[in-house]
Amino acid sequence: MFHYIFQNRRGNYAELGIDGVYQLIADLIGAVKEEVAIFENASAAWGTAFKGLTFHDGDEIITCEMEYVTNLIGLADVRKKGVKVIVINNDESGNFPLADLEQAINSKTKLIAVTHIPSSGGGILPIKEIGNIASKHKVLYMVDACQTAGQYPIDVKEIKCDILSATGRKYMRAPRGTGFLFVKKTVQDQLSPVLLDFLAASNVSLDGYTLRQDARRFELYEKSRALTLGLGKAVEYALNIGVDRIWQRVQYLADLTRAELNGIPGVTCHDIGSEKCGIVTFSVAGIDSMLVKNKLVENGINVSFGGSQATPIYMEKHGLKGIVRASLHYYNTESEIATMCDFLKEHPFAS
Repeated sequence: MFHYIFQNRRGNYAELGIDGVYQLIADLIGAVKEEVAIFENASAAWGTAFKGLTFHDGDEIITCEMEYVTNLIGLADVRKKGVKVIVINNDESGNFPLADLEQAINSKTKLIAVTHIPSSGGGILPIKEIGNIASKHKVLYMVDACQTAGQYPIDVKEIKCDILSATGRKYMRAPRGTGFLFVKKTVQDQLSPVLLDFLAASNVSLDGYTLRQDARRFELYEKSRALTLGLGKAVEYALNIGVDRIWQRVQYLADLTRAELNGIPGVTCHDIGSEKCGIVTFSVAGIDSMLVKNKLVENGINVSFGGSQATPIYMEKHGLKGIVRASLHYYNTESEIATMCDFLKEHPFAS
């Protein structure tokens, strides 16, 4: 007779398949598996960690102009409690000014929270150098690596971060509905789990419970096993190729794309900073970026639209209502880049 629990035995969900995913993620980011929790997306991972921190009236949080909108919502909420949020703006060259960060830190600074790679720009924040400053001043350090995982090598020990969140569905190429959270072992007790179930607690009675002693205290038991296994396969695939090799190829293709775009009349590439990633953002003079994106997609060129709501501080500062975003990965080719650029040259809106 079939029973709903039969799927657990058949899929081996509770054994090596699922447990192995935690180790794969740990290998990807230079952590240990006891510091990894799996979530349904990066926003849930980031929000669970952030909401688990305790802030008081007068505390200060430092962030960057490239911060993602969902993270800004969390920061806006704590401002209502008297927490001061300080935004460090990029300098005129588009680089994150480390001297400004260090100057902003004081005895009230409780957290530095930054996005490594923004969703609407090709720049990269110097998270290793930021981590050195955070460590020097003993300030908790939180990194949103949503656009990073799968294209750029991450080592949480090297960047000295305490908390890191990421998605599976972007450069990692895992199924939608997957993400993960890293919480350094030594800071896990500084975060209160937002919601607990029997995965996170044992010895439960009306008198209390015992909290498990790893990062899985922050996740819930019930999640898609199939998606989790898919995340593991995607991470394994990236590790087998080598993230360093992926990054080298992505950089080459993105640099080539920017060079080609910069040579097209009427096209402006908006990526800033001395180090850039695989996300290439651009616009066509006088033409709505959504229209440009739609025309490219209609002609078999897969790009996306980045609206001002995704990174509102950055977009408002630079007067951008929207951009076209080409996300280069290692499997893209020079001929595909040429096809996109030729279309932009030949289409009437590129005049």
